Amino acid sequence: MGSPIFRGCLSRISYRSFSTSPVRSRAQLAYQAWPAGSDRAPIDESRSPIIFMHGLFGSKQNNRSISKALGSQLKTRIYALDLRNHGDSPHFQEHNYAAMADDVEEFIHDLKLGKPTLIGHSMGAKTAMTVALRSPDLISSFVAVDNAPVSASLGSQFANYVKGMQEIESANLTKQSDADRILQQYEEAPGLPFSLELNVKRHRLIPNTHYIQSLPIRQFLLTNLIRSKENNVLKFRVPVKLLGESLGELAGFPFSPSDTVKFEGPSLFIRGTRSRYVQDKALPTIAHFFPNYRLVDVDAGHWPRLNGLEDLLLELPLDLSEKRRKC
Repeated sequence: MGSPIFRGCLSRISYRSFSTSPVRSRAQLAYQAWPAGSDRAPIDESRSPIIFMHGLFGSKQNNRSISKALGSQLKTRIYALDLRNHGDSPHFQEHNYAAMADDVEEFIHDLKLGKPTLIGHSMGAKTAMTVALRSPDLISSFVAVDNAPVSASLGSQFANYVKGMQEIESANLTKQSDADRILQQYEEAPGLPFSLELNVKRHRLIPNTHYIQSLPIRQFLLTNLIRSKENNVLKFRVPVKLLGESLGELAGFPFSPSDTVKFEGPSLFIRGTRSRYVQDKALPTIAHFFPNYRLVDVDAGHWPRLNGLEDLLLELPLDLSEKRRKC
């Protein structure tokens, strides 16, 4: 019996070389698709497929449970991608939204997907917006989870964690607990915005609350650790230095309000009210690029898996299902 999960381009590569071609190289993205293999769930071929795109330091595994749930609920095909320099996808020196949009557009063409809906979180959300503005006829709609089409600082938290991840790389560790202790040293002090982004309702306010709040984030980052077959040393499967150097690109957006490009299809923006990534001042820019947009506010921070945003995503298809149907 075949596996219920089809894995594309999943050869395990612990250490990858980078492309040095002056011409932009497109990555053949790793992905998981539902349903597949022994999963014989019926498919409504009139519905467009859905493509999930993760955020920085994420992978297709982040969207595995929601993809299976949506595929079953909607009876449509779901694809969860590893964006370039993440998960099992190839590594390239260029890491920006234009390059990631190239990759996603090629993925859609290669699999001959008919006008899919894109759902992206954070970095994946800006990638979805970039595809929509560059190739509006290629997709039917998109959902942007907690990001906006503006240039805005990512804050120091990402840079701090990158420094911690680089220290882990150089320490030649064999225990994940040691890696976690290093990351703790690079966390912001309690009371700063990053520590407030997580849902603390499920935790009692006790001493060391900041540790409790930040533990899920550290655990998320450490899912990128792999063990070398040669010496059992832990290394990150993502190119940490490159991604750290790309933070400025990821804070930006390849279009400005002076551009006339628009995506007229339906779009949904999900804003975490305890996150600062989609501020009210960004709403006119959203309306400029995406005149047929809707905004949904949820009591959550920036990290969907840690704040229950997955539960909300399960309700979204009921709102967009008619608009998602193929033309």
